[in-house]
Amino acid sequence: MDLKDRKRTTRQRLFRSFCCAWAGLTLVVRHEQNMKFHLLAAAAAVICGFVFSIPLFHWMILVVIIGGMLALEVMNTAVERVVDMITEDYHPAAEKAKDIAAAAVLVYSAAAVVIGILIFYEPVMSRLFS
Repeated sequence: MDLKDRKRTTRQRLFRSFCCAWAGLTLVVRHEQNMKFHLLAAAAAVICGFVFSIPLFHWMILVVIIGGMLALEVMNTAVERVVDMITEDYHPAAEKAKDIAAAAVLVYSAAAVVIGILIFYEPVMSRLFS
């Protein structure tokens, strides 16, 4: 947000902030392969939630996990862009920063898979073997 935006009313600044956030999200969805994969996985989880009629508490967990995963992927993309902006040349520290940000996504993804298994194991098994 520009300095000139600080002179606007609170409502105008808030609207501008949402517009900037939406533009960033749109950019990540359009141009990042991993975000497309995460959105596909999220859609599959939501569809499975409806198919297997998971309870409300599981829906709440699912929403938090999906939101966290998407937010973390957005932050990973932001870190990568900032590192790319700072240096176009190869630098070991730049590579490490990008790798560490990607590792955060990997760790959260692994936890999301485990939570998904815990949520869907019983409904899937009861549907298959009933």
